[in-house]
Amino acid sequence: MRRKTATPPAPLPQRHGVDPVRLKLPGEGAWPTLRAYLAHRLPAVDPARIDAMLRGGEIHGPDGPVAPDAAFVPGAHLWFYRDLPEEVPVPFAVDVLHRDEHLVIADKPHFLATTPRGRHVTQTALSRLRHDLGLPALSPAHRLDRLTAGLAMFVVRPAERAAYQNLFRDRLVRKEYRALAPYAPGLELPRTVRSRIVKERGVIAAQEVAGPPNSESLIELAGHADGIGRYRLSPSTGRTHQLRLHMSGLGIPILGDPVYPVLLAEPAPDDFSRPLQLLAAVLEFTDPVTGEQRRFESRRRLSAEPPAGRPAG
Repeated sequence: MRRKTATPPAPLPQRHGVDPVRLKLPGEGAWPTLRAYLAHRLPAVDPARIDAMLRGGEIHGPDGPVAPDAAFVPGAHLWFYRDLPEEVPVPFAVDVLHRDEHLVIADKPHFLATTPRGRHVTQTALSRLRHDLGLPALSPAHRLDRLTAGLAMFVVRPAERAAYQNLFRDRLVRKEYRALAPYAPGLELPRTVRSRIVKERGVIAAQEVAGPPNSESLIELAGHADGIGRYRLSPSTGRTHQLRLHMSGLGIPILGDPVYPVLLAEPAPDDFSRPLQLLAAVLEFTDPVTGEQRRFESRRRLSAEPPAGRPAG
């Protein structure tokens, strides 16, 4: 059995908390030069940009920059920084609630993505934390929607990431969210909502469809005032947009939701005036590495939150 060759370490550091792109050349091919292969492999990149990167020493092999006329070497590794999209800075801080040798627990603001994806790369909690804390190997244990504020868990040591990710996979984390939505006096709460949720790649909205349930949320009313209800949401599964869909399905869509029940026009990238009134408020679990009982609570408040008002019931 052929032993898998170890990937050499990247010769380039992270930039803005983002790893360089790693490209492994195929084991065989008839390209006369590295440049010819890159033009084939990266058709969306202007060939003039590839030439400029080679001339500027921006494309590295394990031993340093590769020459503009370098030959194609089957199986070789290359690294380079991709051209990042223009991003509008999210003008809110990521607060670190806890940091030790195993975990970082961040209190994420609305509008900031958890991890790099699509047009959000440097303006993400992961990129910021890697850069600000000097932890280039930091990795997420789970993901929180960009529009949702609150607690996000990150793992310091790559070897321990799977143990913390498995907590979420195996439903061993107690998660509690807070939400503001219309108060519906005739709606019987608390109740557990179960449904089948599907999310197609490239489509913004998820859907509830017929079939065996794959999502479950406990919805409770914590109080209400002036027609606005304060809700406590406890999901036992983690489907995309699960809580937003379940609340909308009950006829009480979360305030500030631009997708449910109706997809609205996307706000301007620099419009932070209407945050989704959903907060990941509590994470509670037994640490799989240390055995400790862990409980973390967000210090954030929902911006449209009314006074305590009348309690539920």
